[in-house]
Amino acid sequence: MAVLNARSVLVTGSNRGIGFELVKQLVGKSNRPEWIFATCRDPEGPRAQELKNLAAKHQGVEILALDTSEPSSVKAAATRVTEGLKGAGLNLLINNAGIAKLRTLETETPESMAEVYKTNVIGSMLVTQAFLPLLKKASQESPQKGMSCSKAAIINVSSEAGSIKNVLIWSEGQIIGYRCSKAALNMLTRCQSLGYAKDNILCITLHPGWIQTDMGNSLGQQPPLTVDYSAQEILNTISSLSEKDHGTFVNLDGKVLPW
Repeated sequence: MAVLNARSVLVTGSNRGIGFELVKQLVGKSNRPEWIFATCRDPEGPRAQELKNLAAKHQGVEILALDTSEPSSVKAAATRVTEGLKGAGLNLLINNAGIAKLRTLETETPESMAEVYKTNVIGSMLVTQAFLPLLKKASQESPQKGMSCSKAAIINVSSEAGSIKNVLIWSEGQIIGYRCSKAALNMLTRCQSLGYAKDNILCITLHPGWIQTDMGNSLGQQPPLTVDYSAQEILNTISSLSEKDHGTFVNLDGKVLPW
């Protein structure tokens, strides 16, 4: 089985849900990354306390303020990470931060849809743009051939709810803005895969499953997957991704999903 050997990882939306669990499992690995940058909108707020407790127990976990909907916040975080890496590149960027609004075809509003799109799509684009120089540096300086998450990779956390063919869990909730934003994020990933192929930066969009998180539970039914199971599967899957998977939409177990 392939092993994730990324020296540096950045995860957005790390204060709760799948983002927090990914950071938690990364620090628990025997070959854990040297640098783990855990970002969230308000590191000093009560919702980040669990993340702060985790960072206090483990060296190499740096918590940074990063609001994906605010360009100045994204740029400031990129500056901090560049300083923290001390001349090294960033191996793995996981764009996990996202929001959802419980709106239907009848109740969706321009304001609500724009807010979701700004965070889920534009935010992911801005974060990737800001950290691209560090990803390119990691790729250029790596002795590895081809593409991998241990070398240089962008993982955009999407959702099968945004699959135009599958339209996952429609009967449980229409969540129009969320679905449309994830379909757009999938296209952004495809564009990134074309644009960054020459730099050997692996670009993937990933469905983490319907998980028992604040967002997952908001539809009124208990999701089938626990957060720890999802994170474990994701880390196992991304450890084996390569250039053959570049530009694809995969499930947490690595199986390709239809756009």
